[in-house]
Amino acid sequence: MHSAVLLIEFGSIILGLGLLGRFAGRFQLSPIPLYLLAGLAFGKGGLLPLGASEEFVATGAEIGVILLLLMLGLEYTATDLVSNLKTHYPSGLVDCALNALPGAAVALLLGWGPVAAVVLAGVTWISSSGVIAKVLGDLGRVGNRETPVILSVLVLEDLAMAVYLPIVTALVAGVGLMAGSVTLAIALGAAGLVLFLAVRYGRLISRFVSSDDPEKLLLVVLGLTILVAGVAQQLQVSAAVGAFLVGIALSGEVAEGAHTLLSPLRDLFAAVFFVFFGLHTDPSSIPPVLLPALGLAVVTALTKIATGYWAARRAGISVKGRWRAGGALVARGEFSIVIAGLAVAAGVEPSLGPLATAYVLILVVLGPLTARYTEPVATWWARRREPSRPEPAPRTAESEAPVAD
Repeated sequence: MHSAVLLIEFGSIILGLGLLGRFAGRFQLSPIPLYLLAGLAFGKGGLLPLGASEEFVATGAEIGVILLLLMLGLEYTATDLVSNLKTHYPSGLVDCALNALPGAAVALLLGWGPVAAVVLAGVTWISSSGVIAKVLGDLGRVGNRETPVILSVLVLEDLAMAVYLPIVTALVAGVGLMAGSVTLAIALGAAGLVLFLAVRYGRLISRFVSSDDPEKLLLVVLGLTILVAGVAQQLQVSAAVGAFLVGIALSGEVAEGAHTLLSPLRDLFAAVFFVFFGLHTDPSSIPPVLLPALGLAVVTALTKIATGYWAARRAGISVKGRWRAGGALVARGEFSIVIAGLAVAAGVEPSLGPLATAYVLILVVLGPLTARYTEPVATWWARRREPSRPEPAPRTAESEAPVAD
């Protein structure tokens, strides 16, 4: 009987997510806010709380985080990451300063303490690579001159997560300074070792994993990823970081093949993760934090636009391209929820989850709009601010006559 209820509940969730995804696709919107709202509806205090399938959904959500980070790592080679780090690190520093500090400041102003401040700083810092990539494709801007600048900022954020996530994991677990330092040293050492091996022996690693049979390739890559994620979790690093490093280590045809095979699984379990996050957020806890979330969303939307503008200007992009780059970076999504989920699971601050949910809901809807309209609005405003030039006086016969000495 218990298994029957589990199958009915989980099947209903998957069917509902599929219908929500189709609805969002029809209006060219990101489905993430709808998935979060679905989680709110099925969670505690929602319309129809789950019972039997909650533990199963929790396991699926953990796999969703692992696959999100694996697919992110597959997007880049180790050589690309090192090159981007050397060339664009000033943009990454500006991005961190402008977008992480508002989140930390709000957490401290609300009296949540330093741990919550570090977590909320990450929530407001990291843009949504998935939403931004989709928006750029929908707007036909993949080949624009400012797009490499946008991708460089996103890559630097992804690299920063390899350092940031172990720090957050140690902080929310409440470990001491010594244990936290050991955890961070292990994470940095593992990341550095993987990058070194990927640059030096990437072809050998990919050849070992490679297979002409899609089934075998899927099983090897998925099994290796979950195994490494589990070992990383056991070392108190982060399962997400372990998955990210596996993705970086794979390159060439293996990375392309794995990306194609794992994309549907990623989409499925990522959707389950967003629902799971919503399940642990009481809808009645959102209204009290809605005003801070809205204010934080407005401020960090402007700081992301400033980040993109500065980075594009540094790369020599035209003014219109600078505004487009800034507007494209506004969306927050999956990784903001991943970071907040670590704190929610550890019980750091009860209001952090609702605020992060409201914040992501606002910016994941606002992001595609800023990507589309920031440049036209900025151009219109610049023209409006230009001083009006006096019209030249009409030429007459008298004015054209020669002046007598």
